[in-house]
Amino acid sequence: MIIDAHQHFWDPARADYPWMEAPELAPIRRAFDPADLAPLLKANGIDASIVVQCRSALEETEEFLRIARATPSVIGVVGWADLTDGDLGKTLDRLRALPGGDKLVGIRHQVHDEADPDWLLREDVQRGLTAVFARDLAYDFLVRTRELPAAIATAQAFPQARFVLDHAAKPPIADGGSDEWTDRIAALAACGNVWCKISGLATEAKWDNWDAERLLPFVAHAAKCFGEDRLIFGSDWPVCLLAGSYGEIKGALEACLAELGPNVRENAFGVNARAAYRLRIAS
Repeated sequence: MIIDAHQHFWDPARADYPWMEAPELAPIRRAFDPADLAPLLKANGIDASIVVQCRSALEETEEFLRIARATPSVIGVVGWADLTDGDLGKTLDRLRALPGGDKLVGIRHQVHDEADPDWLLREDVQRGLTAVFARDLAYDFLVRTRELPAAIATAQAFPQARFVLDHAAKPPIADGGSDEWTDRIAALAACGNVWCKISGLATEAKWDNWDAERLLPFVAHAAKCFGEDRLIFGSDWPVCLLAGSYGEIKGALEACLAELGPNVRENAFGVNARAAYRLRIAS
């Protein structure tokens, strides 16, 4: 099964997305739903996808679970829940009891938007993560280079937990990279319990001047650090449309992976996502 492990649905006419207010994001400031994604998956040979949190609202998580129940191609939901909520455990139990609740595979928060780079290390957040892992859910790190030290410490604090790093921590591709990102990614990978999504990379490059060759050094470094068993493909659709079409994004990442060996590509396009999120897929 070929899996796109990172895509989104949203409708700015029905809800607020603060991160979407920047003028340059106008091209994607419209509704995107399963009917928009379905032909793209078919055209690009993708069998299934995981829909990922876009805003800090339980209502969105509940909506995604309903979508997952009604949409066979959506095999997992990485939703949002308030990690600082003292009753988080009860909230997660309620979500899992909802129709489609069996598709909840992970939780995510937009950590890179927090003012405190050590937000993940707050006592209430760490307590919330304990509740997440007690229910056998994964946690997605949405961080940049600035927050990687806190992510490393968190992965070390929960050695039996499963973490997934979104967008390879958004490397500064447009600026040519940085030693800080390179070193911190290696340190996070050394924890052993973190998978890395090679998603959202084209939008970290210059949107009108990128190709597979520009992305390759960053994909290769992630592959070197995480190995062929912990690298995961994600399109980051529809955010990726700012830089290229679904097919262009997938094609560029496939070209990068082809340079790294056959097992890297095969595992990144499905096998590793199944392991990271413990996906239940009917045979």
